[in-house]
Amino acid sequence: MSLSAKCYGPLGLALLASASLLALSGGAVLAQEASTTKTKDDTIQLDPITVEGQAQQEAGDPTPPVYAGGQVATGGRTGVLGNQDVLDTPINTTAYTEQLINDQQADTLADVVDNDPGVLTSYSYGGSGDRYMIRGFILDGDDVALDGLYGTAPRQLIDMSMYERVEVTKGASAFINGISPGGSGIGGIINLVPKRATDAPVTRLTTTYGMDSEAGGHIDIGRRFGKDNQFGIRANLKYSDGETGIDDENRNSQVGALSFDYRGDNTRITVDAGHNEKNIDHGRTSINVNSALTSIPGAPDARHNYNADGTWADLQDDFLQGRVEHDFNEYVMGYVAAGTRHMEESGIYSTPTINGTDGSTTYSSSNIVREDTTNSAITGARVKFATGPVGHELNIGASAMRTKSHQAWAFGSASFNSNIYGDTPSSYPGIGAATGNLNDPGLRNTNDLTSYFLADTVSFLDDRVHVTGGVRRQSVTTRQFDLTSGARTTNYDADEYTPMVGIVGNVTDQVSVYANYMESLSPGETAASAASDATLTNPGEQLAPYTSKQYEVGAKADFGSFGGSVALFQIEKPSAYKNANNTFAADGEQRNRGLEFQLFGEPVQGTRILGGFTILNAELTDTQNGTNNGNTPIGVPDYVAKLGVEYDLPFMQGATLNARVIHTASQYVNVTNTQEIPSWTRLDVGARYKTNMYDYPVTLRANVENVTGNDYWASANGGYLTMGAPLTAKFSLTADF
Repeated sequence: MSLSAKCYGPLGLALLASASLLALSGGAVLAQEASTTKTKDDTIQLDPITVEGQAQQEAGDPTPPVYAGGQVATGGRTGVLGNQDVLDTPINTTAYTEQLINDQQADTLADVVDNDPGVLTSYSYGGSGDRYMIRGFILDGDDVALDGLYGTAPRQLIDMSMYERVEVTKGASAFINGISPGGSGIGGIINLVPKRATDAPVTRLTTTYGMDSEAGGHIDIGRRFGKDNQFGIRANLKYSDGETGIDDENRNSQVGALSFDYRGDNTRITVDAGHNEKNIDHGRTSINVNSALTSIPGAPDARHNYNADGTWADLQDDFLQGRVEHDFNEYVMGYVAAGTRHMEESGIYSTPTINGTDGSTTYSSSNIVREDTTNSAITGARVKFATGPVGHELNIGASAMRTKSHQAWAFGSASFNSNIYGDTPSSYPGIGAATGNLNDPGLRNTNDLTSYFLADTVSFLDDRVHVTGGVRRQSVTTRQFDLTSGARTTNYDADEYTPMVGIVGNVTDQVSVYANYMESLSPGETAASAASDATLTNPGEQLAPYTSKQYEVGAKADFGSFGGSVALFQIEKPSAYKNANNTFAADGEQRNRGLEFQLFGEPVQGTRILGGFTILNAELTDTQNGTNNGNTPIGVPDYVAKLGVEYDLPFMQGATLNARVIHTASQYVNVTNTQEIPSWTRLDVGARYKTNMYDYPVTLRANVENVTGNDYWASANGGYLTMGAPLTAKFSLTADF
């Protein structure tokens, strides 16, 4: 793994800008000890600028505390604006906690976001990774953030053993987060928070077992030491192996993470490193659909593995990331974060295509090898001051990321026919000649993303109204290379500005209302080659980045023991096709309107709830020749509803029962809306028991997913089908020493 980070111009400029701001404010006040509580000091005069200063409300960027019931947190990271309380932000964010991850025995990130009514999960193409949909738009596994930094999180199957929180932010976010590495995330993003040492020592051993024979162990150790427990170390190791609830599908996981942190009076440092390895043997893949089909055949038995035998995928990610924050005084905090990730993927994949309503299927195959190295960094400063009765929090900084991707592949030289309801094919189809060297993949592309950002959050009316305005200048540079000759084939440079305006008002101490206008960026599509379409006026041209626009209003509530949120939104995303002038242009649009509602907390002592619903009105507009105007986009259901309940048994101390229901409306498989999968419902149940054995706390957990054994197509995301998981039982025993 490469641990070297490249130096970029924007970072140097941002550091100079930050230093200038620090110089302006540094002589005005003396450095003060960091505080984790909100306070207000007497107004003082800053010198040499003539504005009135106001003490920093929160030192540094502390992680928001856990909410009542322990399943969600009171806030989360709002991109470059840092960690914020939910009630104080004009953005809809939910942060799921380590307690929820443990109690639900969540294996991957998909298991966690299954709790969010605004998120749908599916497989990526080929079935070796998870994929998500937020507000009706795709979020690829490549575009998950790690502690606020893009490009360093594991890429496909993200194991949850090394993370203490999962933060889901809804809405367009190009300003607060920048463009994502893969360009997805138009409807929202997901951020992972690594486990760090807590004030209480942690020595935790967990053994696990899942259907049919997947067994494993997990060791979690954390300690703080030094003066006032300034230093902390947290280590996690996990191993599991065995057959899943899907016939003949075997998964092996090897995960390790090490975290260091320092909490000084004015300086905070974190360093996180991790290894995420997943080996999948005969994994059940996603399914393509023949466009000529008049209807989609029903899903086969949920346990049935229709994929060809002999297929496999090996996925490995190694990452290292560090962050430094320093309080120069009560008013100025500077920060810098940088990280690197090296990813390796190799596998033999077999992709089925359904051709008939009777389940008849054609199989093709491929051999894919890929190695990515990503270096990423961000730096900036936050400055708090006041101009008369108006408070300000100024955010300024820059970010940069470079990804180098080495690839090689070979596709099937032949195909064979089978049936998704029949016996598992005994082998995959033959594979033809390779493009590139499968043993030493060559450089396929480089992708550079750089940006500058500036924002000001203005507070007035006794700090009850906050208005945030900001802009980010994003630059995208892509180079693509021929794997045979090494010659550059694509040279793409583009710049865009993405603004953000948001307002939040605290109606009472428990209720706030908000509104925002934000934009997202995604890479423009590429026109077909002249060989493919000789009529095009711009063959092979990659269009400028697409700018998606979001309008949102909502309200949030925190009543102490329970809370929730409601939001109305509209997102408009451009799409491209060959227009009447034979030019490939972004003349089309997808418009998603929706209503989100979420509840969480412990409204009654011993009873916890977590759930809500999302109603979507997604529509294609300005399509080519108007053919599909008014149709629903692929894979976007009209509604999704989820509700989880936990109940502590009053007659048995330490015992808890839980249940969760997920219901998703039908989804179209094609843009013409002639192919559709039906709605589906899944019921999960579980129980846990906490007690002491030999004076050590012990927790026994049992969870059963899809307890009714429902057979269903879970998603049409991307235009291919993902099967729902079968009835799967999971057991664990955790002991704290």
